[in-house]
Amino acid sequence: MDWQGLDFKVAPDGISFKIKVQPRASRNAVIGLAGDSLKVCVASPPVEGEANQACLAFFAALFGVAKTRIVLVSGQKSRSKVIKIMGIDMEQFKTVLDML
Repeated sequence: MDWQGLDFKVAPDGISFKIKVQPRASRNAVIGLAGDSLKVCVASPPVEGEANQACLAFFAALFGVAKTRIVLVSGQKSRSKVIKIMGIDMEQFKTVLDML
C-alpha cells in the first residue's frame, strides 16, 4: 500500500497517526488512505466505545504490541481519530504498513 500521504508524528516513546474509522463493517481491516488518514473498518458498532476498543485491539494485533501500548489521543466520539502506538520505531512502523 502506498502510505506516503499519511500524517504521522514520531516521538521518543512511539508514533502517532490519524485514522478514519468505519464501524459496523463485515471485518476488521485497513482498507487504504482517506486523505492523510489510514481508513480502518471495524466490525463493532459505535456504541459505548465498542468501536474504539475494537480499533485499538486491531492495531495492537497488527503491530504486535500489547493493547496497553495503544492510546486513543483524540477523537473519542468521532470517526476521525489520532492514535499513538508506544514502543515502536519508524522502521517497525514502515514494515507493518508495507505489508498492508
